[in-house]
Parts: sequence; structure tokens; C-alpha cells
Amino acid sequence: MATAPIFTPRDPNFAARVRASFDAQPLMGFIGAVLVSVEPGRCVIELPYRPELAQQNGFFHGGIVGTLADNAGGFAGYSLMAPEAGVLTVEYKLNLMAPAKGERLVAEGAVLRSGRNLVVSRAEVYVLGEAGKIHCATMQQTLMTMHGKGVA
Repeated sequence: MATAPIFTPRDPNFAARVRASFDAQPLMGFIGAVLVSVEPGRCVIELPYRPELAQQNGFFHGGIVGTLADNAGGFAGYSLMAPEAGVLTVEYKLNLMAPAKGERLVAEGAVLRSGRNLVVSRAEVYVLGEAGKIHCATMQQTLMTMHGKGVA
């Protein structure tokens, strides 16, 4: 496997800007997600299990898994954008590889390529529980840089 690229953020205050944008997103607060870490081109988000986030068999719902993956990859990409920019997901492909049965989801987002207008990132999602750490989903996405549309 290739080594992860090393990126230099365009904004020296990228971490504070990413955290402010995460905190401004009502959905993340509503589901109880926590931004654990942000580095240039990388982001980790965790979500504790609640029955309201589950499907009928008690697993984290696939939509919740996708939401966490989309945000982890999106905020990883956002960390490399200019201070006045915003981020918008253009598309993503999610592979659900194992039931997300456990106590906590962890989504690890990483940028693969950061261009002026488009960013390609991925996220690996793990579920933590009695069975240990299980890789339950992989996502690849394309993000669009929204020039001049940053979050205030």
C-alpha cells in the first residue's frame, strides 16, 4: 500500500476553521458525532451508539455510516482549502463491508489528491465493540471547493 501523501494547508488556522464548520453543522450535533482530530488532509470523527441511529436489527444504519464517512472525508478535504472557501460533496461511493454492530463508529478521512477545484478523499469506517475493531465500510468521494463561500 502506498504511503499517505503529506499536505501543506493553505490556511494556517485550518484546524480551528474545520472545528468551527463541524460545530456549525446541525446534523453532527443531532446524531452526537464528535470531531476527534484534524490534521492537514486528515480527519477522525467518532459516534457512540444509540438505538435511534440503528436499523431494525440493531446495527448502525447504513445511512449513518455513510454520513460519518462523508463528513470525515469532507472535513479532511476542507482542511486543505483556502480560508475563504467552503466545501461541497459532489459524489461518493460507499462500500458497506460488514454489519456495523458495536458501541462506537470511527470514521477516518484522508485526502488522496487536493486540486484547486476538486479534491478526492476517502474514509475508512470502523465499528468498535465486543468483537474488537471491525472495518465495516470504505468510501471514496469527490469534493468541490466553493471559492468565496466559507462558513462565517
